[in-house]
Amino acid sequence: MDLVTVWFAIVVLCWVLFFTLEGFDFGVGVLAPLVGRDEHERGAALKTIGPFWDGNEVWLVAAIGVTYAAFPAWYAALLSGTYLPMVGVLLLLAGRGVALEFRGKHSDPRWRRRCEVVLALCSAGIVALWGALLSVFVRGLALGADGEVVSQPGLAAGLGRTVAPLFTVEAAFGAVAALVLSVLLGATFLALRTTGPVRLRAHRVAAGAAAGVVALGAAVAVAGLTGATLAGGAIGASTGATSTGLGLLVVGALVAAAAVVVAVATRLGREGAAFAVVSLLVAGVVVAVLLANGDVVLPSTLDPAASLTRESAAATPAALGLITAFGAVAVPGVVVYQVWSYWVFRRRVASERIATA
Repeated sequence: MDLVTVWFAIVVLCWVLFFTLEGFDFGVGVLAPLVGRDEHERGAALKTIGPFWDGNEVWLVAAIGVTYAAFPAWYAALLSGTYLPMVGVLLLLAGRGVALEFRGKHSDPRWRRRCEVVLALCSAGIVALWGALLSVFVRGLALGADGEVVSQPGLAAGLGRTVAPLFTVEAAFGAVAALVLSVLLGATFLALRTTGPVRLRAHRVAAGAAAGVVALGAAVAVAGLTGATLAGGAIGASTGATSTGLGLLVVGALVAAAAVVVAVATRLGREGAAFAVVSLLVAGVVVAVLLANGDVVLPSTLDPAASLTRESAAATPAALGLITAFGAVAVPGVVVYQVWSYWVFRRRVASERIATA
């Protein structure tokens, strides 16, 4: 296996870990004000992610950093073409961190409630933005022959070109799907990591979110079936279009089936199994997005010939060899540390009040 393929696999791994691990952090941030009826219960919900959220953010830094080092052309086109949304993500991440850290700095209930609202809004905003941005990985950007993102007339001119990719049907669907999946992941995590009333409410939220994921999977499957049927017609038949339609049909069916499994497992009290299935579902969706175009890492919406492939976007062999030596030490070290931290803080958090003498 060549180094380009190895480092692309590492990029995919970093994105999978970020969206899976931070996915339940964001989900808990959104759900804490909903599943907690008072300050104690909301605090119990937030304690489940207290030891992990800042460590989970490391995988975003790793994903961007590895892309910069191993695939500089991909990094340059993607981040320059989505500049303002990326700035929005970073600001919302900062707001989320401030809300989590400052919530416990003041005992005033109103102060803590405001922090919880900011946390929920920032978490929801981050998830929605990332869901919309993931559609760019599949749909692509207006890349010219020189690899630069080309400005278009109207909204797509100047810095407006960096937000134009978000005003699409695919981006809207991605934002909604990301929110529903994050809520499902957060609900199953809370059900697994808490006791008492928060756990029971998390069960109910997980059931509702699972139904939403089933609906999303069905929508994708119907879109794929319709696309496959149209592409298979006598007029304008296309093997590529047919393949895409069938791929969407399979992905939609698998997503819906996984959500049904999660709903059944939650109802039976198999919280670990439910959380594992949702985690695999999120990971599978991220992998499917990053592999949707095969060797093309960023399609051009202007000219397919201008699309960036793994080979054309990769760094020189010498640079890849250098970062391989560093990555062989750094990546396993981060993984071992995170596994250890999850093991140390593996016990449930009690949300019920304990009677005192």
